[in-house]
Amino acid sequence: MGLQWYVLRSKPNKELTLWRELTARGLDCFYPQLHVQPVNPRSRRIRSYFPGYLFVHTDIEQVGASTFQWMPFSSGLVAFDGLPAMVPDSLIQAIRRHVDQINAAGGEQFVGLQPGETVVIQGGPFDGYEAIFDARLAGTERVRVLLKLLRVRQINVELPAAQIQRLRQKRR
Repeated sequence: MGLQWYVLRSKPNKELTLWRELTARGLDCFYPQLHVQPVNPRSRRIRSYFPGYLFVHTDIEQVGASTFQWMPFSSGLVAFDGLPAMVPDSLIQAIRRHVDQINAAGGEQFVGLQPGETVVIQGGPFDGYEAIFDARLAGTERVRVLLKLLRVRQINVELPAAQIQRLRQKRR
């Protein structure tokens, strides 16, 4: 079968520890992480792009799926009908590029935004508009903001998270 990419589940909040275990065993793995700009200076500055998951590049017939099932900090390979699910190389490369783009742009900007904070929309049809941050949409890279149109009412707009930036308040 040869070398293929597989998805490995980690125990809760043990992705980094599992990544260290995999690399210590000489396995090729990919742990996508994003730089974040937290409000609290003591909170983590890096977070997992896929919480609870890593990618491992291996020959499953040679290593054996049970190796990953019983590895410390692992919950085993993601499988369907008992067969470990393979991930195409092209998808891994696309994820790498996307994570690199986010990190090169300074990381995720909207981490720590609280509902009610004012943001500026950058790009798209609402470029330059100010809006009120409402929520980060779970499982996506999208956010919901309240956009005031025609000074009459606010409407919900869902945007890619990369299109908003916290409005810097002017000091008086």
